[in-house]
Amino acid sequence: MKKFFTSESVTEGHPDKLCDKISDSIVDAILSEDCNARCAVECCAAFDRLMIMGEVTTTAAVDYEAIARKTIKDIGYTFGTFSYDKCNITVAVHRQSPDIAMGVDSSMENKSGGGEEDLIGAGDQGMMFGYACRETEELMPLPISLAHKLAARLSEVRKDGTLPYLRPDGKTQITVEYEGKIPVRVDTVVVSAQHNEKVSQSKLKEDILKYVVSDIPAQLLDENTKYFINPTGRFEIGGPEGDSGLTGRKIIVDTYGGRCAHGGGAFSGKDPTKVDRSAAYMARYICKNVVAAGLANEIELQVAYAIGVSRPVSVFVDTFGTGKLSDGEIADIIVKEFDLRPYSIIKCLGLRAPIYSQTAAYGHFGKALPWERVDRANDLKKYL
Repeated sequence: MKKFFTSESVTEGHPDKLCDKISDSIVDAILSEDCNARCAVECCAAFDRLMIMGEVTTTAAVDYEAIARKTIKDIGYTFGTFSYDKCNITVAVHRQSPDIAMGVDSSMENKSGGGEEDLIGAGDQGMMFGYACRETEELMPLPISLAHKLAARLSEVRKDGTLPYLRPDGKTQITVEYEGKIPVRVDTVVVSAQHNEKVSQSKLKEDILKYVVSDIPAQLLDENTKYFINPTGRFEIGGPEGDSGLTGRKIIVDTYGGRCAHGGGAFSGKDPTKVDRSAAYMARYICKNVVAAGLANEIELQVAYAIGVSRPVSVFVDTFGTGKLSDGEIADIIVKEFDLRPYSIIKCLGLRAPIYSQTAAYGHFGKALPWERVDRANDLKKYL
């Protein structure tokens, strides 16, 4: 039976992604000086102004405004009311709430005599999800993988001068047709690209098809594939001038394109003691290794935490009928083989390093990042 699934991505110049990039660039700058810092930095951008807000506890001395202006310039906003050198920037950052810090700094297990791994409790309650499948080499769903590649390509051809009339804002969307669980073709391609006033719509469509859509493998395209390039017409006003932006609003773009459940927590602007970020990265790491080991062809993993408690309160697995063992058995294996306490996650994945600005656009998964390793796959094969 034919089925269709759609995922979208956005460029680094999209107003939400601009805010994510600024937030993560600030986190990286802080962690470069103080790897034990606590950060929860959010941005809001609209028209001609940017607000940087949140909670930071650190010994690092960083210039929030300077980091923001450099990031805006690097993305490409060197024109208009939101130009890096013209926009108004307000900074409203204070120290982390002592109530939250208390839960993170000394978990309930540590108070009861736990070891070093129990020093850090979860910074909040909540559930996080991981996912992996065999649709692509990087074990990501094909629709979101292709959408990210096209969005990244939009920025690439803008910055390298191939299509100099493009501007930073843009969106991509891919619909993939499936036969059962097997992706067989790309049914629909949607690209919306911000541009200057000089280019005609016919020229833009021709160039996008030639230089951007051509990144889709030819065997996935056919005479029935539909293309919508700037379907509403001209797209000259974009970025914060056209729409407001917020850190953490593109959580489905950041993860699996809607292919699996989402706990609701955003990633960008947070240090690794925040399980919204670190436990979601660990869940991806586990899922990727489970699939790479051959225990399942597809897996969704949920972990859940209580604030101030280091060990997760639950672990849930769904292999969608593809598991070589029962879902319960795979969940037991995960609990046995992987330490899901925040301190251990941070140590396992090296999350105190300044690695986060590279995650802010084109997804947090499927890239060359620590949680994408499959170094535990051989260990898991013993359970087959």
